[in-house]
Amino acid sequence: MNRTEFIIVTAIILFVAFCLGWFANWLVHRFIRVPQSDVGELERMAQELHEAEETRDQAITYLQQREAELTNQLAQAEAELAATMDGLREARQETETIRAELEHARS
Repeated sequence: MNRTEFIIVTAIILFVAFCLGWFANWLVHRFIRVPQSDVGELERMAQELHEAEETRDQAITYLQQREAELTNQLAQAEAELAATMDGLREARQETETIRAELEHARS
C-alpha cells in the first residue's frame, strides 16, 4: 500500500465516520425532539400548576387568618369563663356568709 492509497483509504474511513456521526446525531435529535403539541401541553400544565400554587397560597393565608380569629375568640371565651367563675365563687361565698348569719340569727 503506497502513500496515495493510504490517504484515500484514510479519507474514506474518516468520511464514513463523519456520516455515521451525522446519522447518529440526526437519530438522537429525531427521538429527543419534543413535538409542538407536547410543548403546548407542557405550557398548559405549567400554567395550571402556577394557578394551583396561587390557590394553595390563598388557602393557607385564609386558614392562618381563620386560626387567628378562632384563637382570639377562644381567648375571649376563656377570659369570660374566668370572670364568670370568679363571680360564681363570690356569689357562693356571699351565700355562705348570709347562711351563716341566718343560722346565727336563728340560734
